[in-house]
Amino acid sequence: MKITLTLFLALCFSIAFSQSSLNKSAISKAENLESQVIEWRRYFHEHPELSNREFETSKKIAEYLTSLGMEVETGVAKTGVVGILKGGKPGPVVALRADIDGLPVTERTDVPFASKVTTEYEGVKTGVMHACGHDTHISILMGVATVLSEIKAQLPGTVKFIFQPAEEGAPAGEEGGADLMIKEGALEDPKPEVIFGLHISAGTPVGQINYKPGGAMAASDRFSIKVKGKQTHGSSPWNGVDPVVVSAQIINGLQTIISRQTMLTKEAAVITVGKINGGVRFNIVPEEVTLTGTIRTLDEGMQNMIHNKVRLTATKIAESAGATAEVTIQKMVPVTYNEPSLTDMMLPSLQRAAGQENVKLINAVTGAEDFSFFQEKIPGLYFFIGGQPLDSDKPEVTLGGHHTPDFYIDESGLITGMKAMLNLTIDYMQKKK
Repeated sequence: MKITLTLFLALCFSIAFSQSSLNKSAISKAENLESQVIEWRRYFHEHPELSNREFETSKKIAEYLTSLGMEVETGVAKTGVVGILKGGKPGPVVALRADIDGLPVTERTDVPFASKVTTEYEGVKTGVMHACGHDTHISILMGVATVLSEIKAQLPGTVKFIFQPAEEGAPAGEEGGADLMIKEGALEDPKPEVIFGLHISAGTPVGQINYKPGGAMAASDRFSIKVKGKQTHGSSPWNGVDPVVVSAQIINGLQTIISRQTMLTKEAAVITVGKINGGVRFNIVPEEVTLTGTIRTLDEGMQNMIHNKVRLTATKIAESAGATAEVTIQKMVPVTYNEPSLTDMMLPSLQRAAGQENVKLINAVTGAEDFSFFQEKIPGLYFFIGGQPLDSDKPEVTLGGHHTPDFYIDESGLITGMKAMLNLTIDYMQKKK
C-alpha cells in the first residue's frame, strides 16, 4: 500500500499529539470555562465598537490579560492589545489572533443582549453591531489565554495574544488593522514562528471545523469610479450628459467582466458595486456620480487582469455617452494563504478538537481577511468554526448571514474554537521544543 509523505507525517503527529496530558488538562479546563466565555461574548455583543474606536473593548481585554499576569501592551495600531505569556519551559513563540471591531449595522435580532449602540458612520446615522462574530473571537481567545495561563509552568514556549482592531477596515483617511499592527511591532520582541486564527461561520453547523490549504480567502481591493457628465434640468436631459444613466451602464458592464471575460474555472472572482452617490434633487440631472465597490480575487494574474478591465470598461462606456470616468483602485488585503505544510502538520490538532468526521476540507471563499498580512510575514493557519444551530436546516441567508442585521450564531460553537486553538498551540510547541 502506498502512503504519501504528508499522510505519514500527519499520522505520526496524530499519534504523538494524542498522548499529551497537557492537552487533556487544557481541554478539561476549557470545558469548565465555557459558561464564562459565553458571558464575555454577550458583553462584547451588547457593547460593540467600530474600527479604530474599540476603546472600551480593548480596555476590558487589557485589564483581563493583566490580571492573568501577562506582559501587556496597549495602543498598538490605535486600539490593539498584545499580551505575552511566557511558559515555564523553553520553546517556540506562537501567536494567536482575534479581531475585535464591530460593524455599522443596526441589529434586528431579539436576543436579550442585542446591541442598542448607535453612532454616525460616514455621515449616516446607524446602529453598531457585532454582525460578523468578532465578539465570539475575542471571547474564545480570552478563554484560551485563561487556560494557558493556568498551565504556563508546563508550557514549552511563549504565546503572543494579538487582539487586533479594524479588521473590517479603518475609517477613511486612517490606517489600521493587521498591517498597522505589524508596522508597530506586533510580530517583534518576541517574534513568533507561526500564527493561528479562526472565524466563526453562521452557515457551518456547530461542532464543525472547515479548513483550506493554500489560498483560503480572497484578496480584497476597493475601487471608486467618478463619472462626470453635464448638469441640466431633469425635464430636458438632452441638454446635458446624464452620469446616472452612464453609471447604470457601467455597473452592468462591470458584471460582464466576471461573467464573460474571467476564467472562473480557474478561480472565483467577484466585482460588487456597494455604494452609489450622486444628485441632490429629483428634477436635476447631476453633474457627477460616484460608484464605490470591491473586487475579490484568488489569483494575482486574474487580479491584475480584472483591474485593467474595470478601468477600460468604465472609461470607454463613459466616453461613448460623452461623459468621463475616473477610476481609482486600491489594493486593500492580500489573499489569506494557509501554508500547506503547516496546515498538513496541524490537521490532527483540529481533528482532535472536533472529531475527524467534523473537520472538512472546503473550497476557497471570496470573503477577505486582513489576517493575511500576518501570513505574509510568518507561516499561518486560518480556519472556520461552526456557529449554525444543529437543529436548523435553514441556510445562512435565512438564519441571518454575516454583515446583516439578523446575524445569529449558536454560542455552543465557541468551545470548539477554544479546543482548536489550545490544541494548535500546545501541539506546535511540543513538536518544535
